[in-house]
Amino acid sequence: MRSRRLAGLLVALAVVLLPAGCRTSSSGAPAGSARSTASPALPGYGARFLAVDECSSFGTAGFTEVPCSGERAAARVIARYDGTVAGGPPCPATTDFVLHIGAQRTGGGENGDGTIPQGYACMRNLEPPHPGDPGGGGGPRTIVGDCVYGSGSGEVRETACDGSGKRKPQYRVVRAVTSRAGCPPSTALYVQLGGAHPVGCARRV
Repeated sequence: MRSRRLAGLLVALAVVLLPAGCRTSSSGAPAGSARSTASPALPGYGARFLAVDECSSFGTAGFTEVPCSGERAAARVIARYDGTVAGGPPCPATTDFVLHIGAQRTGGGENGDGTIPQGYACMRNLEPPHPGDPGGGGGPRTIVGDCVYGSGSGEVRETACDGSGKRKPQYRVVRAVTSRAGCPPSTALYVQLGGAHPVGCARRV
């Protein structure tokens, strides 16, 4: 996207880790696809594949649903939607990463017909780090408290506010508003956030 200077103010409407529910490689947070296991349903596990409050493992072969009390549990589902990310609701603001669930045929099935519909699960790590937290440097959404740096051609990408990322932060989003007119005079950068308050007002750090 293009950026330009107006009255000494850097203006860049750049998409940062959007659309909601999809992430770029800039944060290094886990993302990928999930597959069903053939395990029988257990209380709080398996009644619906990756339902809210159920857990997944991390692994080189992909993500699988596991009991939250088990040693392999690494992240919990905080929201779950059928359909595609592009056509569905955005994940909660502090989502760490998103699992894309392809339609699958199984031996049992949450619909009683041996199928799992296409969908996506918004995941939160059971333990830190939490890249989706404000300033965490990742997650599928850019929110108030996040930091960004210029990546060229008028675009910006998210990075950790504490400087622990590969790139140092240059701006911090301090407010989300409906239009640029709602930003304070100290705003140095406008960042496209999406949602009901699509404009992020960012200051230099």
